[in-house]
Amino acid sequence: MSRSFLRPARSAHPDRSGPGRPDRSAHPAAPDRAAGSGGAAAGSGGTAPRGLGSRLPRLALTASIASLALLATACGGGDGRAAGASGSAGGLGTADRPVTVTYWSSSAGAQQTVDAFNKTHPNIRVAFSAIPGGPDGAAKLANAVKGGNAPDIATMDYSALPEFASGGNLEDLTGTSGKLVGEKFPEAVQSLVTLGGKTWAVPFDVTPLELFYRKDIFEKHGVTVPKTWDEYKAAAEKINRADPSVRVTNFGGGDPAVLAGLAWQAGAKWYGVEGDRWKVAINDPASKKVAEYWNGLMASGLASKTPLWGEGEAKERSSGQVATIVGAAWTAGTLLANYPDLKGKWGVAPLPTWDGTPATGMYGGTSYIVPKGSKQTKAAAEFITWVTTEPEAIKARLSSLKAPSSALPANPEMRAEAAKLFDASYFDGQNPYALAGEAAATILPGWTWGPAHLQVNSAQNAAGPDLVKALSEGQVAAEKAIKDRGLGLAD
Repeated sequence: MSRSFLRPARSAHPDRSGPGRPDRSAHPAAPDRAAGSGGAAAGSGGTAPRGLGSRLPRLALTASIASLALLATACGGGDGRAAGASGSAGGLGTADRPVTVTYWSSSAGAQQTVDAFNKTHPNIRVAFSAIPGGPDGAAKLANAVKGGNAPDIATMDYSALPEFASGGNLEDLTGTSGKLVGEKFPEAVQSLVTLGGKTWAVPFDVTPLELFYRKDIFEKHGVTVPKTWDEYKAAAEKINRADPSVRVTNFGGGDPAVLAGLAWQAGAKWYGVEGDRWKVAINDPASKKVAEYWNGLMASGLASKTPLWGEGEAKERSSGQVATIVGAAWTAGTLLANYPDLKGKWGVAPLPTWDGTPATGMYGGTSYIVPKGSKQTKAAAEFITWVTTEPEAIKARLSSLKAPSSALPANPEMRAEAAKLFDASYFDGQNPYALAGEAAATILPGWTWGPAHLQVNSAQNAAGPDLVKALSEGQVAAEKAIKDRGLGLAD
């Protein structure tokens, strides 16, 4: 959808996936690049803004050892109150006396989604307010929680949830939305929002990494679509040997969420819990294997050191100087919106793997939250349930967008409606939604984010194209941030 609270504005890429990110089909939460991270494109997604952590109010971010066991798995607020205790459930209202719930987001299409809901739910009135994306939006939300005037609903990248939950900034949604999450969403996504046995958010989109490749370049040089990373390197060598102006892709920093997703695919788990302490393993062997592989491709000139998301990236893609893109579900819309002249030249394939066994990670992704202090959690849950389970919600959002979106709904039941509204002719016979759905089924389960990932993102961004350095800097940043907050850190 639109820009994420936790992702910097990136106007050149409108669809990075999800309501919390700019739509990176036009992404890390633009919203559709995920996003993330990424995306924290929304998204996410996605990439987190640089320096954002220092701008967020410290809402009880230090915790006692007694609350650490809960905090370590993102349960319970650090202020000593049970999560959700400050809010009241409220009612669902009546047609004569509807309840009002407030909703903040930077997502494209959010207003139209709200309008569609209000037309069919006379007992609940959702009042929408657009807020900035990136760090300004995140700071606005955190300040609102601190001041007691937060909205009842907002959007947030998956990567930011543990930090906001551990700061006591989120309502516990177990009672209102726990069953929904358990029944409607895949296991790999459930682990991102169900932390410490409690549900803190409801997923919006899922952002599996995929490989986008120039079919014309592959055909010209007699290269087949690689199924392993060894084959990918061999393809890069063959193409570059025949035409030194063409690199396999660009990976020169600018979005650490891509590195995280690739490490995820390789079996890494950057965060975990040992007893009542956080365990950080950002520079583990699986992640180092990924970083060394890509550093090697860049050092040999097979991959470009052009940063992600910059003008140089767009130039390389439009001129055929890169043969592939390591993207996510939202990337399909990005290509359609930003490179219309390349219609029919891009193909979509599963991400290459290390051993040939289908597997992938995520790049960004966005969820719906209820900020701490809401007095209308039941009505908020009603809206969140509708927007994540009713095809009419997808139709309202996508029909209103000026740029196409290929954000893949996390709820598989919503994907058919989304696919109807996407022009798949750009991919000359391929169905990006179907392919993304197949990729989503191979996301490795068990990944969780940590309580200080915004600081990690900032440190990794500063490392530039040196991905091995990004891992070590991220490890140091995570350990320091966790200690600074009074949280336990496992050896």
